[in-house]
Amino acid sequence: MPRRKQARRTSVRDIRTILRLTHEQGLSVREVAERLKIGKTSVSTYLLRAREAGLSCWPLPPSYDDDAALERRLFHRMGRPPQDLSEPDWALVARELKREGVTLTLLWQEYRATHPDGYGFTWFCDRFAAFRQQASPTFRNRHSAGSVMQTDYAGQTVPVIDPATGVICSAQIFVAVLGASNLTFAFASSSQKLPDWIDGQVRALSFFGGVTKAIVCDNLKAGVAKALWFEPTLNATFAAMAEHYDTTILPTRSRKPRDKGKVEGAVLIVERWILARLRNRTFFSLAELNAAIAELLEELNNRPMRLVGKSRRELFEEIERTALRPLPAVPFEYAEWKSAKVHPDYHVEVDKTFYSVPHRLIGRTVQVRLTHRVVEIFYDHQRVASHVRRSQRSGHVTVNEHMPKAHQRYANTTPASLIGRAAKIGPNAAILVERMMRDRPHPEQGYRAAMGILSLAVRYGPERLDAACERALLINAITYASVTAILKSGLDRANSAEPAKPTPPHANIRGSTYYQ
Repeated sequence: MPRRKQARRTSVRDIRTILRLTHEQGLSVREVAERLKIGKTSVSTYLLRAREAGLSCWPLPPSYDDDAALERRLFHRMGRPPQDLSEPDWALVARELKREGVTLTLLWQEYRATHPDGYGFTWFCDRFAAFRQQASPTFRNRHSAGSVMQTDYAGQTVPVIDPATGVICSAQIFVAVLGASNLTFAFASSSQKLPDWIDGQVRALSFFGGVTKAIVCDNLKAGVAKALWFEPTLNATFAAMAEHYDTTILPTRSRKPRDKGKVEGAVLIVERWILARLRNRTFFSLAELNAAIAELLEELNNRPMRLVGKSRRELFEEIERTALRPLPAVPFEYAEWKSAKVHPDYHVEVDKTFYSVPHRLIGRTVQVRLTHRVVEIFYDHQRVASHVRRSQRSGHVTVNEHMPKAHQRYANTTPASLIGRAAKIGPNAAILVERMMRDRPHPEQGYRAAMGILSLAVRYGPERLDAACERALLINAITYASVTAILKSGLDRANSAEPAKPTPPHANIRGSTYYQ
């Protein structure tokens, strides 16, 4: 069915032409209507109004040279014209409207209470809308190629069903758009938390194949610690990502969607052209959902834009690809930053696991950087420790160099190390230490006694200590006290190889023959 042509609205200038053609040239109503392409009924109506207003002449009096004056004269009987033509103070109306509970209807009622013959509610609302539009004009930001990438999450989510449990989770849709070419990127994630937020930024830059000078984003709590307009404080991980890609993060103001108008429009397009087309499909994984989004996203970017005549992809290849800075050789590795205080045992607790730092930092606050594989600890912007991250949340990870010297000696003590130290003193000392730990239920129970025996070498010397250990082995006195007593009494200096003296004869001694 052909579309009906919209009628042309008659202006005051047309009315002047009708009066001129009728009274100056003497044309009929039909001739005037044909010449001006206006209905005969309309021409007759305007001539009737002019006759009733006493304006059946040409030229018109000079007082009606103004179109507004002529319009008021001809149409003063239309509807109920206001008698009180004074307008409200629109600035005051705007201020009052910001108060809690105040509505435009209430303000109009108060206006009519003071101006009973004032304007109606429709006129009041129209005039206030015109004032507000004039008071807050819209700035059209024209982005140069490669200058900005805007990112945000869509308000609409997509349900994803876990095939194992049947639990339905709402997938969040991350959207990014380039400022000059409008090339759009969309990706589904499980949440809007920091790991997914950083992953979306990294994927968007990889999709565009380059880095923009700035990233304009929403002041999401996961990425922006303090959403201040003049000095916003970024999350440490988000700031590290910006430093890695050599770009600038510009968070927008709260409840100011015009600050990121490009991505707001892109979110609307993604919801209408991608998510709406997926509304009747069922997804059982994020990978399946992202595959469907990628297919429709490619179609969206290749579709010609009506007002531009080119697709987003063509515009990107033409003006913006070369303006992007190249991506780093290594993609950004997600890492979380935390603050921790060094415990008295020179360890910090990270994710239920304890990692060591140099003992001089006991009581200090350090910064911890966590990746999937490594735990790095920084103090005063310098890395002081690095550990392989444990998969299990328990236990201690300790580096010997982080311990005090006394702790290192104790921590490195093993049966083999003690025997080795004893062997440097002499073979008898090594045998004694080895038996000292072997004869106990647990070798650790002999550590202190063995270390005590080794310490005697400082006071008595290695030769005397080894001789004392030999005598202790002969009499089977495998204790620290026995070795100490031998050294104090000087028995280690006695010649153990001398033959035993014969037993002197005595009446009370039976002799060896008694037992045969």
